[in-house]
Amino acid sequence: MTDIFEGERPRLTSLCYRMLGERSGAEDAVQETWLRWAEADRERIDNPAAWLRRVATNIAIDALRKAQARRETYVGPWLPEPVMPTPEGAPVPRFELAQECELALLWAMERLNARERAAFILREAFDATYGEIAAALDTTEAACRQLVSRSQKKLQDSGPRFDATPEEVAALSERFFRAVMAEDHSAALALMTPQTVAISDGGAKRRAARRPLVGGAEILQVFSALVDRARREDGWTMRFAMVNARPALLRLRHGLLDSVTTLVPDRGGKIAWIYILVNPDKLDMVN
Repeated sequence: MTDIFEGERPRLTSLCYRMLGERSGAEDAVQETWLRWAEADRERIDNPAAWLRRVATNIAIDALRKAQARRETYVGPWLPEPVMPTPEGAPVPRFELAQECELALLWAMERLNARERAAFILREAFDATYGEIAAALDTTEAACRQLVSRSQKKLQDSGPRFDATPEEVAALSERFFRAVMAEDHSAALALMTPQTVAISDGGAKRRAARRPLVGGAEILQVFSALVDRARREDGWTMRFAMVNARPALLRLRHGLLDSVTTLVPDRGGKIAWIYILVNPDKLDMVN
C-alpha cells in the first residue's frame, strides 16, 4: 500500500504544484490524497496510479478555488512560489518533477478556472487521454477537449513564451542585468518593449509595486533603484541559479535569499515578462 503511493508521490506532487502554484498547498493536497488512499477499498481499484491522480486532481481543484478566493484580497500582485535547488545542487526530491514547470506558465494559468487548469495540466504535462481527463473531471470527452482548447487559447494570449530554452533565457538575462548594473539605460531599454510587464510580489511584508509595471521606462526605474540601494548598503551579493528549470538572478543579503528575479522572452527575442519575488514568506521556504 505504502510502496504504491510513494511510487506515485513525485507525480502527484508535481500535479498539485502545477494546480496551485504553492509548495505547501501541494504537499497538503498530496497528504489528503494519501489519507483517502489509506481508507480506500483497494481491491476495487484496478489502476492505482489513475485512481490516485483522479483523487489528487479533485482535491487540488477544491484547494485552488479556495486559494483563488484568498488571492483576490492578497496585498499587491500574487506570484507562484519557486522550486529551487537545495544547497547540495538538487531540488527537494518530492518536488523534482514539479521544478520542470516554468514560473511564467504557472502565472499565466491563474487566468484559467479550476477545471480548465486541471484539464490543461493533465493533457499537456501528464499526457493523459481525454478519456482519463473525463473520468477525473466527471464529464464527457467532448467537454474535456473544449476545456483544453479554451485553456490553450487563453495561455497563448497571455504574452510570455513557454517554449524558450534555458540557453535563450540565460543569454537574455545576462544582457539585461549587465546593462542594468552598468547603468547602460539605452541597452537595457532596447531589450524591452512597450508591452513588457514586470510583476513583483512582496505580499504584506515587503515593499513592492502594488500593480504590474508596463513598459521599459517604468521597469528600468525600479531596477535602477534596486541597484543603487545595493551599492549604498553592505552585504549584498548576486548570483544566477536554476529556478523552475530556467535561469534566475538571486539577490542575497548577508547570505540569505532576498529576492528571485527571472524573465521570459517574447517571439522577437526581447523581454515579455519579468518575475520578481521578494515576499519573505515565500522565500523563507528556500532559505
